[in-house]
Amino acid sequence: MTTLSTHVLDAEAGRPKVGVPVRLERDGAPLAEGVTDDDGRLRFTERLSAGDHRLVFDVDTPFYPEIAIAFRVTDEEHLHVPILLSPFAFTTYRGS
Repeated sequence: MTTLSTHVLDAEAGRPKVGVPVRLERDGAPLAEGVTDDDGRLRFTERLSAGDHRLVFDVDTPFYPEIAIAFRVTDEEHLHVPILLSPFAFTTYRGS
C-alpha cells in the first residue's frame, strides 16, 4: 500500500501556507481530510491502493477557491504532491 503527503508553499509570501484544508478522495468519495501544519505539510495516515485519487485543496485565493489534483497510484511507495501557490497561479509536480 502507498503512503501520501503534501506540502503547500505560498510563493507570494515566500513561506509555507499554514491551515489549508485538504481532502483526499477516491471515486468522488472522501477517504481522509486534514489541514496543513506550521510548515505547510500534511501527511495522510491512510494507505492507498492502486487506482485514481484526488487531492482537493481549499486554498481560497483571489482566483482559485480550490485546487483539485488528480493522480494515479501504481506502485507501493511513498507519494509526495507539493503545490507552489500564488494568487493567480499554481504549480504541482510529483515530489519525493
